Amino acid sequence: MGRQFRVLVADDFEDTRLVYAEALRDHGFAVDLACDGREAVSLALAKSPDAIVMDLAMPVIDGFTATRTLKADPTTRGIWILAVTGHAERHFIDRAYAASVDAIMLKPCSPLDVVARVKTQASHMLRRRA
Repeated sequence: MGRQFRVLVADDFEDTRLVYAEALRDHGFAVDLACDGREAVSLALAKSPDAIVMDLAMPVIDGFTATRTLKADPTTRGIWILAVTGHAERHFIDRAYAASVDAIMLKPCSPLDVVARVKTQASHMLRRRA
């Protein structure tokens, strides 16, 4: 059997990180946690996750900048990034897609909805690898 599908959860709210991480682990994913965009970039480079659940409004480096940085790097550009945000304004969503996020979910979102999106993406990625 292949390695476990790895997800990085990047959010500045600890409760959010822990709830998403628990739900993802309960569904068989390996999970790493980052509290800001700088840590997300660092962990992505070190751990090579398959997917990132990325909050967009974080301190130090925001999710937009972290996503642009990861998508510009040949070693991380293939990581699927699900942006989660409480900002539903059109300009905010447009800015997220311009930063090259792959999908967006609006907060509040159920941890099970996040798991479902990640599971769908994992299934697509694993089929392409086979």
